[in-house]
Amino acid sequence: MTTRIYFSMVAAMLTLCTCTVKTASNIKKIEWLVGTWEHKTSKGSIYETWRKADGNELVGKSYVIKNKDTILFESIRLVNEQGKLFYIPAVKDQNEGTPIRFEGKRISETYLVFENKMHDFPQVISYKKISEDSLKAEISGLRNGKEERRYFPMRRIK
Repeated sequence: MTTRIYFSMVAAMLTLCTCTVKTASNIKKIEWLVGTWEHKTSKGSIYETWRKADGNELVGKSYVIKNKDTILFESIRLVNEQGKLFYIPAVKDQNEGTPIRFEGKRISETYLVFENKMHDFPQVISYKKISEDSLKAEISGLRNGKEERRYFPMRRIK
């Protein structure tokens, strides 16, 4: 009986360690996103800034600078919960500012895909690392019954 308990405890500890390593490795995989990124448009630049909050989370924000004022579009969390990575944006004038959850579907050192099929638009949010200093963000999904995609090429400025 004592041997069974011992082996059960060892198995439980190994399972716990494996989950912790997997969770930490998901955040480690996406640390290339940390920094400030710029997307230039004909109307000015849009910025996205990411920083590491702790071992299980990155926090970000999307904003423009107009006449020396920073205008925030959205606050974002990339967080590990129960072994899964979630992209959780809160957009100022949408959903009464309530955060919406997008589940990580593909997480690697160069590509991130998050999905929420129940959201109006977008249903998919992705980031593709092109180089150390450039990435392409994309939002896509159905809008009014038609497939829509928006691309945001960005370059690292910090």
